[in-house]
Amino acid sequence: MSSWRNLLLRLGEKCPEYAGNADFKDQIEACFSVVRREIEHSGDDVYPFLIQCAEQLPHKIPLYGTLIGLLNLENEEFVRKLVENAQINLQDALETGQCNKIRILMRFLTVLMCSKVIQPSALVVVFESLLSSAATTVDEEKGIPSWQARADFYITCILSCLPWGGAELVEQVPEEIERVMVGVEAYLSIRRRVSDAGVSVFEDIEETNNAVNEKDFLEDLWSRVQDLSNREWKLDSVPRPHLSFEAQLVSGKSHDLSPVSCPAQPGPPGVLSGIAFGRQKHEAELKYPQRIRRLNIFPSNKIEDLQPIDRFVVEEYLLDVLFFLNGCRKECAAYMVGLPVPFRYEYLMAETIFSQLLLLPQPPFRPTYYTLVIIDLCKALPGAFPAVIAGAVRALFDKIADLDMECRTRLILWFSHHLSNFQFIWPWQEWAYVLDLPKWAPQRVFVQEVLEREVRLSYWDKIKQSVENAPALEELLPPKGLPQFKYSAEDGTDPTERALSLELKDMVKGRKTAREMISWVEENVFPAHGFDITLGVVVQTLLDIGSKSFTHLITVLERYGQVIAKMCTDDDQQVKLITEVSSYWQNNAQMTAIAIDRMMSYRLISNLAIVRWVFSSLNVDRFHISDSPWEILRNAVSKTYNRISDLRKEISSLERSVVLAEGAASRARQELESAESKLSIIDGEPVLGENPVRIKRLKSYAEKAKEEEVSVRESLEAKEALLARAVDEIEALFLSLYKSFLTALAEPLHDASRDGTLRPSGHADDMTIDLEDSSVMELDKDDETPKKSHPNGSRERNGYNLDEKQQWCLTTLGYLKAFTRQYASEIWQHIEKLDAEVLTEDIHPLVRKAIYCGLRRPLDE
Repeated sequence: MSSWRNLLLRLGEKCPEYAGNADFKDQIEACFSVVRREIEHSGDDVYPFLIQCAEQLPHKIPLYGTLIGLLNLENEEFVRKLVENAQINLQDALETGQCNKIRILMRFLTVLMCSKVIQPSALVVVFESLLSSAATTVDEEKGIPSWQARADFYITCILSCLPWGGAELVEQVPEEIERVMVGVEAYLSIRRRVSDAGVSVFEDIEETNNAVNEKDFLEDLWSRVQDLSNREWKLDSVPRPHLSFEAQLVSGKSHDLSPVSCPAQPGPPGVLSGIAFGRQKHEAELKYPQRIRRLNIFPSNKIEDLQPIDRFVVEEYLLDVLFFLNGCRKECAAYMVGLPVPFRYEYLMAETIFSQLLLLPQPPFRPTYYTLVIIDLCKALPGAFPAVIAGAVRALFDKIADLDMECRTRLILWFSHHLSNFQFIWPWQEWAYVLDLPKWAPQRVFVQEVLEREVRLSYWDKIKQSVENAPALEELLPPKGLPQFKYSAEDGTDPTERALSLELKDMVKGRKTAREMISWVEENVFPAHGFDITLGVVVQTLLDIGSKSFTHLITVLERYGQVIAKMCTDDDQQVKLITEVSSYWQNNAQMTAIAIDRMMSYRLISNLAIVRWVFSSLNVDRFHISDSPWEILRNAVSKTYNRISDLRKEISSLERSVVLAEGAASRARQELESAESKLSIIDGEPVLGENPVRIKRLKSYAEKAKEEEVSVRESLEAKEALLARAVDEIEALFLSLYKSFLTALAEPLHDASRDGTLRPSGHADDMTIDLEDSSVMELDKDDETPKKSHPNGSRERNGYNLDEKQQWCLTTLGYLKAFTRQYASEIWQHIEKLDAEVLTEDIHPLVRKAIYCGLRRPLDE
């Protein structure tokens, strides 16, 4: 990479490119002298790269803005092109709904205004364009209030620019910026407050929405900006390098901005039905999602005394780095620990990362990415960050009972993965008290599930060794994971069945074909022993042959899956098949899930059969004490949903291919017709048509183009037919899933709920703490964890105070909400059927609330 590119990329860093000098002023001057010379030779390469740096390293935007201001003094034409390009990029981002690009480019333009590159009034015009669009959108008569998410995003973009340029705007165009602020306040007065119901990390399914008076994200940002305004726009978190060059920059020419236009409203205004409104609202929230939902998991004294706006700015820095450097984890960690702020922010950094890891309905990136970032941060800050992460784990563990079920699963997966990178070291003795809690207590289940996942990532003896400091926790370790083969020599099974199993093994060793095995089953086994014994012999034996490894299992299923498919043709038989699989792998939840998932992939098991098995009596009683049945159900629903998603992507691609094929065929046909219509002179005589050889070639091209068009159309029709069947399949799956939830919850909810809640009676009394026992809440000064406490979220009575049925209901309702939220996009497509067959008037209020929360649908609809 050329030196000027390196200088631009490393601007603001203590690095060899700047001889280790970390002073912003010196770095900007050094970079300016090099870039200025480079512009003379390759200016058209410099400004796109400079804009790209600003877009993808946005925490350095003040530095790039100052550099551009200095370049503006030397080369106004170069900077004019740069400003035009930035404006074009912003317009494209608005049209395509690229949220991060819109937000960053608006910040970039604001900083350019601070460096006298852009006229302040031109920036205000951009603000007013977004403000006008937002106000129109939420207008009940002229707009489409269901798209408030887009309007809120536009206002957030305006407000988030002010920490970077509010002082300059107030100084230079006070009346115009005041007009914008009044407009924002007016917008806030007419919009609907956004509830976090359904997407809150900590939320009790049975509680009423007691957050109705709390500020939502936009109102909170507005209050932070007002606080900044009251402090005369002074803040510590935004560097202002342009002030060091103010005497020079003031003489530069300020460029104008072409006006930007917001995209048209997505549909005609009008009164929508509740379902249509909900669908549009869901679509808008997917396209313009809220960027962060703060966790606030640490005590206030753990985070330095930051001004409200400083917290927002540091969160913006961290989220930007996480977003733009997601493919470079080490660079990401390096930038996160080197933000341009004069205060420490390790606790805020941990909270921000966990807010993304646990973000609902889904995190911006795969959870593994955040795991790797946390690992790299622990290595980059070995003296500080590991203790912060440990504190975050303890804080989340204390609140685990109120953690959303999906977030709980993510936390388990993250924590086990994290520990696997640090030799599984953890002070388990702190949590040894969970053995005194009931087996269904969330904290006990959490420890149990973490240990089970650790065994998957290592091996049983290693994990047993890791809990030596709390040997009693060995009780929560899973079994050793060996298969339970029904027909092993040591078992006291029927000799005839064992003989059949041995014969089947010999057939596999003899490389008999699936057809020969089917004939053997149909002629020798099934007539004499019936379906159940035949199924047990075949499935257990084949699983035992494939038990050595995942590859062995795949080989067996590929070679002899037809035998199982021939035997299990309906859901009842497939449920028995799954029962045999779970019996064989009863000591290994991972292999049970893998085997069932592979069988579903080979169409040996249907998703409906899996739903029936999960909600059978074998599993229902384990819903609150094990993640195993839920893992299998998640895999089944996810696989069905992914099939539809893949088909839709393929259809979208084929539709584009059809358009291209139509165009190619049309051009080939026109070229042929044009050639045939021309007069040519052959042997001195005029003849209609060009050279016959060329005509023949053009006919061949036209025929091939037409055949290609027909082929693509046929492929599109075939995929559309597959999609239609897949849509019917997932509709049947969701109906079966919800009806199974309703059936399972009906009796327990009737018995466990009191006055429409699942709170135990006398809850206020149960929450009291014996103040005389001061040691209960005494903190260890080293790690500030309780020396002696049995917290379990908000439900504690020196330990735990929910009975088993209440916890079962809470857990099952939590999973119902999680499934609904995860697949809300698809469920909204079938909501009429769901309303008619599931969400009937006699449905339990807590079930309705769980489903409505997952869909973010108002309960009073």
